[in-house]
Amino acid sequence: MRFRPAILPALLLLALPSFSFAGSSDATEWLTTADRSSLLAKQPGLLEFHKEKDSKLPVIDVDDSKKFQSMDGFGFALTGGSAQLLMKMSAPQRGELLRELFGRGDNEVGVNYIRVSIGSSDMNDHAFTYDDLKDGDTDPKLEKFNLGPDADTVVPVLKEILAINPELKILGSPWSAPAWMKTNGKLKDGSLKPEYYGAYAAYFVKYIDAMRAQGIRIDAITVQNEPLNPHNTPSMVMQAEDQAKFIATALGPAFEKAKLKTKIIVYDHNCDKPEYPMTILKDPAAAKYVDGSAFHLYEGDISAMTKVHDAYPKKNLYFTEQMTIDEKGESQLAIARSVSRLIVGAPRNWARNVLLWNLAADPELGPHTNDGGCPICEGAITIDGDAITRNIAYYTVAQASKFVPTGSVRIGSNEPDSLPNVAFKVEGGREVVIVANTSKDEQKFAIRDHGKAITTSLPAGAVATYVW
Repeated sequence: MRFRPAILPALLLLALPSFSFAGSSDATEWLTTADRSSLLAKQPGLLEFHKEKDSKLPVIDVDDSKKFQSMDGFGFALTGGSAQLLMKMSAPQRGELLRELFGRGDNEVGVNYIRVSIGSSDMNDHAFTYDDLKDGDTDPKLEKFNLGPDADTVVPVLKEILAINPELKILGSPWSAPAWMKTNGKLKDGSLKPEYYGAYAAYFVKYIDAMRAQGIRIDAITVQNEPLNPHNTPSMVMQAEDQAKFIATALGPAFEKAKLKTKIIVYDHNCDKPEYPMTILKDPAAAKYVDGSAFHLYEGDISAMTKVHDAYPKKNLYFTEQMTIDEKGESQLAIARSVSRLIVGAPRNWARNVLLWNLAADPELGPHTNDGGCPICEGAITIDGDAITRNIAYYTVAQASKFVPTGSVRIGSNEPDSLPNVAFKVEGGREVVIVANTSKDEQKFAIRDHGKAITTSLPAGAVATYVW
């Protein structure tokens, strides 16, 4: 189930591809191959645009007259476990790794959006919220609220990251309300009691205020991670009608009263239930507070996002979680399929971001909670002390994050067979096209822009980013 490339030598770690661009008449290519012989590597020479000639090659037509959504960013979930592993690194090595991940320099990959859990996720070494009490106790005024273990792990890591990229966007998602607010009195399963809607809304406000006091701005929250999943530890079930009522009567008014600009995003679960967010968005009392909907892709088809967009075009779409690993027997097409499904598929279905699960794990795929933690969740990077291994999710995201900064706009492009792709117009007028070869053969093709074209090829299972 795991992809384990050898830990790269120190000199190679410092030799990540240089980030520079040619004039508008030339394109640079950055290649990752299925056999890992090329990993986000800038290819020698330039691809020159020329007047199009008759050709039987497949053509990717880029059309910047067709403009779609602006992009907020590409990145990962910074789980509590990820932060814990980062804090166990030596300060110099941690600083070097975070600069590589979140910087926009030559040897850096420019991750610009991360997701954190509000309280623990299932990728923590134990389950907790920010107001845990003894059985039978309650705290409706939230007098015992505190950031708990996150104050010593997530918060200091976020501060280091924000020092590198102050414009980083952060999404917060809860896995569970405090147990005393729930029908079963436990952090696993159960639902939010209606009598605690007000207290739980205040809990979100306190979280946002507590993070802001640490210099950390939360751009958006989702109301509940995977609200139809009772199996994680922690977890909480919240039906669509209940989420709508909670937003309309408690969360939305609490944010309004506190004058918070933090966005409220609904659903945050798989693409098999688009009716869930649409149930909330058709409720005007809730919808007026809602920025948009978030999706995962463990089940369903990613086109469900477009279904929601078409029904509610003024509401935003987000792609907030997917684990991607190099499964046994699938290595030839692993990176191409990952880029195709997520980096291409989510933006082409209106997602403003693409977040993978999760940033870091140890060599045993931990830490995670017992009885409902994820035992197969490989990180984008594996952290073993100060040693780092970059896994398939790292290169999947980096193939986009390095080249598509916040504020870039998706533009039109067609998709020839076995060449899924997505195109963006980025700052300074540059254009970026990310292409995956999902076939088992080398693919030769052209990319056409304003009547001129470059010709190129991709090995079987390879992905490339083209910039001009």
